[in-house]
Amino acid sequence: MKAATSNRKYEPLSLLFAALGGVVLLFIIAPLISMFLNCSLPELAETAKDQEVRNSIWLTLWTSMAATALFAIAAIPFSYLLARKDFPLKGLISGIIDVPIVIPHPVAGIALLCVVSRGTFLGQMADKMGFSFVGSSVGIMLAMAFVSIPFLVNSARDGFAAVPVRLEKAALSLGASPLRVFFTISVPLASRSIVSGLILMWARGMSEFGAVLIIAYHPMITPVLIHERLGAFGLKYARPVAVLFVSICLIFFIILRLLVRGKDAAHR
Repeated sequence: MKAATSNRKYEPLSLLFAALGGVVLLFIIAPLISMFLNCSLPELAETAKDQEVRNSIWLTLWTSMAATALFAIAAIPFSYLLARKDFPLKGLISGIIDVPIVIPHPVAGIALLCVVSRGTFLGQMADKMGFSFVGSSVGIMLAMAFVSIPFLVNSARDGFAAVPVRLEKAALSLGASPLRVFFTISVPLASRSIVSGLILMWARGMSEFGAVLIIAYHPMITPVLIHERLGAFGLKYARPVAVLFVSICLIFFIILRLLVRGKDAAHR
């Protein structure tokens, strides 16, 4: 009886919070719906046939995926270290990880340019190896990874922190090596957070504009192409590209989320 009274007491507050949540959702969804409604199917079909648009979307997809996969090799073990070990300046290092989220992304591009341009040590090394970071897909991947890697590190770190230490210690006491414990216990138990971090890193890298614009205007990823068409031809020519790109991104995002959910259901 008391519980029922308590629930009624908080019902108006829940309704208020739900209304505020509706405002937030409307703020997110309304511009996207408006963009889709103002783009006709013939415009969308014509845009889908445009080779420049298709090339830019393909470039955006594979560079963001490649950047995520390559940097995950270092980011995931580093996240485990942050979750499990205490060491000097750990707080400072955790703060540094979030710096790319805080700084303006054109500034991120300029900072990267100061490290990988042709006059720098890395730029000269790349020239000797026959490629350049500036104006290349490699530079695009660096820019995407720079602005998006905090999402993977933070998510994976939280996942590893939630893994019971006693399970790892039990495996070690039974003779398993630390590396085996990492791959057979820590990573599987933290897999949901790791995969969520990978998806967030991929999605954030794919949507990057400012840093990529500084490092590699060409070859042109889709966000840069949208910006160019908006400036040169106006909203009418930029909007169909934006709608097509958002649609493809949403399809990939939904598929990945469903795969993760299906994997979680299979483990239960």
